[in-house]
Amino acid sequence: MTICSEIEKILNNAEKLNETLNSFLTVEREYATERAAEVENSANENQPLRGVAIAVKDNICTSFSQTSCGSRILGNYRPQYNATAVEKLSNAGAIVVGKTNMDEFAMGSSNENSAFGAVKNPWNLARVPGGSSGGSAVAVASGVVRAALGSETGGSVRQPASFCGIVGLKPTYGRISRFGLVAFASSLDQIGIFGQTSEDVAKVLGVVAGRDKNDSTTAEVKVNDYVSELSNDIKGKRIGIPRALFGEGLDEKVRSAVEKSIENYRSLGAEIVDVKLPNSKYSIAVYYILATAEASSNLARFDGVRYGFRAEGSHDLREMYMKTREEGFGAEVKRRIMLGTYVLSSGYYEAYYARAQKVRTLLKQDFSNAFENCDAILTPTAPTTAFKIGEKSDDPLAMYLSDIYTCSANLAGIPGISVPCGLSSEGLPIGLQLQGRNWSENLLLNLAHAYEQEFPLGAKPEISVTE
Repeated sequence: MTICSEIEKILNNAEKLNETLNSFLTVEREYATERAAEVENSANENQPLRGVAIAVKDNICTSFSQTSCGSRILGNYRPQYNATAVEKLSNAGAIVVGKTNMDEFAMGSSNENSAFGAVKNPWNLARVPGGSSGGSAVAVASGVVRAALGSETGGSVRQPASFCGIVGLKPTYGRISRFGLVAFASSLDQIGIFGQTSEDVAKVLGVVAGRDKNDSTTAEVKVNDYVSELSNDIKGKRIGIPRALFGEGLDEKVRSAVEKSIENYRSLGAEIVDVKLPNSKYSIAVYYILATAEASSNLARFDGVRYGFRAEGSHDLREMYMKTREEGFGAEVKRRIMLGTYVLSSGYYEAYYARAQKVRTLLKQDFSNAFENCDAILTPTAPTTAFKIGEKSDDPLAMYLSDIYTCSANLAGIPGISVPCGLSSEGLPIGLQLQGRNWSENLLLNLAHAYEQEFPLGAKPEISVTE
């Protein structure tokens, strides 16, 4: 099959399934068709992602399409440039087939907060896909594309990967350029990768990773050949288990599946050791103080003056600001802006923001201490399987706890990956999470690859591409 005919098939699948799943905000038929012809006619056949279809979350800038961040305040705003990650994909021969739905400004754990409607989980249409990168996760899980870009601030790649039964990688902070990623919380935000397998993730990571002069937070660290380093041999690798995190709040079916995965790793030759992360119980509180504080600052730019939506009927500048933000932002974004403004306000800064930064340092030290005794740390990815649409909409605190196992990696800046490890009695996917030292993506991908080779999920979603 030619590249053009393959892309045509993928575009048809994307449009057909989107009627049910709402995973794409735009399917870029014209752009993808032209790009496919360009790649097919190119003399360069050595591009690592030649002809590979990729979906991109709609908070990552693309010059050929909208970047709405799932928000009415940006709507069909079209940037003048591509994000570095998108540019690298294009240079490697990949073809972006669409921009995916997301929680507004990446604020959410269920993908119900999009201004353009909720995304549905292909395993069960009554369930959420996780968030905020639920659209990208569903595009991969349903088989429309093999890989997609998402973004992570506190677990927004790994948690939907767990809910959708696919692989999701959050890299080390500074591994992938954030240039062109619309900021939510700059010290936590990262571009992450979804794949149907760890090999799919490894292929994309090898292309998009690396130093970028446009992003001073990227590091001059060697980019591994992640695909060639994949191996089934993990004998002697030490996997740490923080037993204290397997307590209250963890769904019993998730606990059982993850406990079984620990024994499966033991059978593959890994050594299982106990580790302690004593300050992890504070991670959710610290995360929602720091993330909302940074969000209140970053989202100040959306005021109706420079780009995007502007409310009508205002009599002066102040009224225009207020009406634009009132009408343009959704409830969850407003909630987080208000929380962030509060914790940064005079009289509360030291009590909340400054103290949270100190605890963040302790969390980093906990991981450093734990990695002296192990190569990777294994936990559940999420405390539950995918919950029902609307189940937690009226209880923000219960929704926030969906990130309890993932947000600590963002606070510490370390890499993490979610790997499918079983199905619940209701037929919903369960994910295990592996976290590693800075720049250890090759190790995590290898541990994930070895597991999925020996213990595949062995099932497909209810709604998926049929060959």
